[in-house]
Amino acid sequence: MDTTITHDKALRAVLLPALLACLTLAGCRSHGAAGEAPLASSSADEAVSFPDPGKASLKEGVFADPADLRRFAPGMSKRQLYALLGTPHFNEGMWGVREWNYLFNFRTPQRGEYFTCQFQVRFDGKGIAQGGYWKPQSCAALVEPPPPPRAELPAALPREPLRLAADALFDFDSDELSAAGHRAVDAVLGQVQRASEVQRIEVVGYTDRIGSASYNQALSQRRAEAVRRALVDGGVAAEAIRAEGRGDAEPLVQCDQRSQPALIACLAPNRRVQISGRARID
Repeated sequence: MDTTITHDKALRAVLLPALLACLTLAGCRSHGAAGEAPLASSSADEAVSFPDPGKASLKEGVFADPADLRRFAPGMSKRQLYALLGTPHFNEGMWGVREWNYLFNFRTPQRGEYFTCQFQVRFDGKGIAQGGYWKPQSCAALVEPPPPPRAELPAALPREPLRLAADALFDFDSDELSAAGHRAVDAVLGQVQRASEVQRIEVVGYTDRIGSASYNQALSQRRAEAVRRALVDGGVAAEAIRAEGRGDAEPLVQCDQRSQPALIACLAPNRRVQISGRARID
């Protein structure tokens, strides 16, 4: 089978996604300088006349690198264009010639198939490029700059609170974040930073039921404040985040082990710091 396919079929297969992406980015743009001919001009433009491809000295064309074609710009000299795009394909000379014409091939998603576009560069009397033109015009989309990569934003806080185990944040009976605790807070920092732009952040500390209620209340408050300070140090707006201790309230598990070590282990889920987002109330 002839590897060259019709323009219509190939262009639909390759250019439609490019054109849609181009339109999404606020439309395809020309690359001509103000007051000069644009890089891409409609093939229906009566001022632009393309030669018969059958008269090309290189009738099979060449496979072009879109990155090289993007480097074309009005104002380039013929020597610069020769170095960038190579010899024109219709026996055009270097001196006294006002246009160069090329046949560029582009591959389709189907292996082994390609289509050909004509590209014309027009020069002024001094041999300086004034603009570039495509036939068909839709070929211009192939050399549009790729869209910039989208920055990956951290996920916002989920609806359910983020629960950080106190045993992973603090040493026993301590309100100072351990090295592992700082790493745990850093792991959720991006989510909290993003949420703080539109929400009020609450940090709530909890203990287990072992010990007096007053002691547990004070310890849970100090631990919540420690996590809050770490988040503020990490860039969360201080005014967006509030810390609160609730002692042994709202337990997640109930335990009745008689052995102290077993009871402490069973009650571990209750020892925690929760981070949640709340809608702002103006």
